[in-house]
Amino acid sequence: MEYMKFGNTGMDVSRICLGAMGFGDVEKWTHKWVLDEEHSLPVIKKSA
Repeated sequence: MEYMKFGNTGMDVSRICLGAMGFGDVEKWTHKWVLDEEHSLPVIKKSA
């Protein structure tokens, strides 16, 4: 299993752990942590 640092949290996470729960339609979901496509892409690209 390959691990990487998760941002500046100091945590090591597996690349497959990223998931997609926080990515979606910001108009549909009321959670403040949901990212729209424009802001999701850099996160997804960084995890690859």
